[in-house]
Amino acid sequence: MKERLKTALLLVLVLSSLVQSYFLIYRLPGSGSVVKSENSYIKTEDMGPEAKAENLIYPKKMIIHLGEDKHTVFYPGQMFYDLVNNRLKGRTFESFQRRTLNNMDWSKLRASSKGIELSFGSGIPVTLLQKVMQITPDSLFEGESIHKMWLYSIEGEPKVHALFFSTEGDVVYEAAQADLTVQDIHQLVDFGLDWVPYTMQEGTSFYMPEEPFDMVSLEMPIGMYTVEQMQRSLFFDPSITRNIRERDGSEIYTDSKRSLQVDQGQNWMSYTDPAAPPSGESSPGKDVLSAIDFVNQHGGWNGSYRLSQSEDNEDRTLVEFQQYHRGYPILNTLGFNYGIMKLELQKGTVTSYERSLLYVKTEEQKKKIVKLPAGDELREKLDKLPDSMKIVDLEPAYLPFVNENGLRLKPVWAVQLLNGSMQVLE
Repeated sequence: MKERLKTALLLVLVLSSLVQSYFLIYRLPGSGSVVKSENSYIKTEDMGPEAKAENLIYPKKMIIHLGEDKHTVFYPGQMFYDLVNNRLKGRTFESFQRRTLNNMDWSKLRASSKGIELSFGSGIPVTLLQKVMQITPDSLFEGESIHKMWLYSIEGEPKVHALFFSTEGDVVYEAAQADLTVQDIHQLVDFGLDWVPYTMQEGTSFYMPEEPFDMVSLEMPIGMYTVEQMQRSLFFDPSITRNIRERDGSEIYTDSKRSLQVDQGQNWMSYTDPAAPPSGESSPGKDVLSAIDFVNQHGGWNGSYRLSQSEDNEDRTLVEFQQYHRGYPILNTLGFNYGIMKLELQKGTVTSYERSLLYVKTEEQKKKIVKLPAGDELREKLDKLPDSMKIVDLEPAYLPFVNENGLRLKPVWAVQLLNGSMQVLE
């Protein structure tokens, strides 16, 4: 009898030990598993709030066609931009038909019809647009990336035309069914009646204001993320990293697999993980979501950002997020790297990540209204640019400088060139 009791007691002790070992190894109070793959996204250093995909995907501008060859433009953050954008988010688009651009007289349509152009820039995968708009799944349409959306009505016709412009070739898709009436379009367009008038620059495809454009010049105090913060954020075990100093003054921190290069002069970091194994099949839309998840789990977002690029390049996807302030982009320049986050993914796994170590604090200082040139004065400035510069767009932006007070944001006109680069119009 004693032997049976000893055996039972021993069994209970062994089982208790195994249970305790399980909780010690795999669980900690108030946390998840601590045994994680080295390639899993681990919530680490908190340097900013997380962001949802739907808060990073929005048009860079809205061009409002008023009819009679009159136009205006709304930018993010402006009251009418938000009104139009929020109303369109709740509308449904379905039953897509593929068409070619050559079948439309775009100049006549632009001049005579009332409508709204939503410009997304380089292109947004349809699967991501579905997160911010009511786009019914469609096998013909879902694999596309869209750089522009155009909603318009033709006088005498009872329906609204909803066009989605693909980044691939001269292809456009029309939603045969759109939850919009002609009256809806006219009401939205009427928001622009008393706004700054714009005209299309002759021989181009971009619009320019005919009245001075108001922006706010300002300064903001800044902080800087430390190397230690970035190491804790990006390395599985920061304690095993070693430091290598380069001849150009930059420093590299590596754990033999991943590397973090810090340019102290530019306050810029580049993280690479070339050994990251592919996790499976991917698509540009899924890769963008993986990029957002990566930033959420490795530091967060130090301000307002917009998805500005999603480029599928063979087996890799390049993703770029542009920083905005007061609804205008903060330019990244050769002299001062700031205002963007760049990520490269391979089959859904981040292999490269770049960002500034500087961040701005919330309070604005030394605010001043600045009037950017318009009309003939602006045309003269454009005419002085070399003929080799093929301009595809013109937009108001902030040119950043660092001074003794922090970050100064100077309002400027910026032109986008055919090669995708930005040129400041001094």
